[in-house]
Amino acid sequence: MREDLLAQLDEWHEEDEYEEIVDAIIEIPEDERDYELISHLGRAMNNLERYEEAIEQFLSVAEEGKEDPLWHYRIGLAYYYLEQYDKAKKAFETADQLEPGDEDTLEFLEWIREKTAKKSVQKKASKQNTNVDPTNFWDDSEQALEQYVSDPPSDELIESVEEELVFKLPAAYIQMMKVHNGGIPHNRFFPIGKDHIEISGILGIGREKKRSLCGELGSRYMIEQGGYPEVGVVICDCPSENEVVMLDYRTAGNDGEPEVIHVDQKNDYTVTKLAPNFESFISGLVNKEV
Repeated sequence: MREDLLAQLDEWHEEDEYEEIVDAIIEIPEDERDYELISHLGRAMNNLERYEEAIEQFLSVAEEGKEDPLWHYRIGLAYYYLEQYDKAKKAFETADQLEPGDEDTLEFLEWIREKTAKKSVQKKASKQNTNVDPTNFWDDSEQALEQYVSDPPSDELIESVEEELVFKLPAAYIQMMKVHNGGIPHNRFFPIGKDHIEISGILGIGREKKRSLCGELGSRYMIEQGGYPEVGVVICDCPSENEVVMLDYRTAGNDGEPEVIHVDQKNDYTVTKLAPNFESFISGLVNKEV
């Protein structure tokens, strides 16, 4: 009976039927679940992106798992996707000690190094940029004034633009636009590990300027013409016509605090998370030398 269940769990895993695995194991009384079953349950929860529940399961058999590289790998994966990088690093390092050279483990360790390096750069940059000084932040060139910069938006205009976009704009963005409505910043580079993305400008709130949210070359135009995902609002354009920076509302909902992502059309619309919110994104912008 037990061997049949384990075989069925493996089959469901191969077929990506993770809910079936969870349901089958949850039906078994807790005191009858052994290390192997709980490992199956935690792995399935990881695959369902139920990372906190997965960690709870893995920790319940921590003593039995301390010499098992798979236990450390799987709990490390859950910590990684919860962005608890210190705990993830420790788990993957232990997995590597127990089973040296595993490619997946080494790949996660490299990603963690890149993530922590990026955070370090952003932290340094945020000390310079957290309180944006309009006299230093913006490069009011002729191009910026012609295509991006509008008069400060009224509350009525903000409400109208939000209705048209069907998304509530972040408070930090609105506050920034009320001081300087759109434009080209001096610091236009955002680090991603050892690489970076470059923006051309930040779209302001309005319709009159071409590169404003509801302008001729605004958010809706770029999404519809470029085929970008309908996840929110294009907030920055890039030197390459194949890239944009967007406010991503998938997790927060249309009225919540969106994340900031980069979308690369040329690379099969690859999405890269840049920052948890607009304020963090602005704080993370650096000059080319940095």
